[in-house]
Amino acid sequence: MRRLLTLTALVAVFSALALAETWNGRLIDSSCYNQQKSVKNCDATSATTMFALEVSGKVFNLDEAGNAKAAEALKSRADRSTDPAKPPSPEIMAKVTGTKDGDNTLKVETIDVQ
Repeated sequence: MRRLLTLTALVAVFSALALAETWNGRLIDSSCYNQQKSVKNCDATSATTMFALEVSGKVFNLDEAGNAKAAEALKSRADRSTDPAKPPSPEIMAKVTGTKDGDNTLKVETIDVQ
């Protein structure tokens, strides 16, 4: 019985992972976008707390966990780790893996800031 429950739990976990999708796009400040309704001048910064991902003209908000992961990823960006004195590029691209939650929210599993 215990093996059956363990097996069932493993199948459920792997099934959820199989449903995950990947989005590549521009990481933006969600608060700025909500005010301006435009991605122009809404690039994410190290002070950003609410993030969104703009993919081919469509904007997806990140969930709470995704916001925390994006903030952490911004702190350790690859272009800053090699030369911390170098100013970061204003446009931040990101690869997000997760699932869609509703029409415009992404439930983030992983985020890779480029």
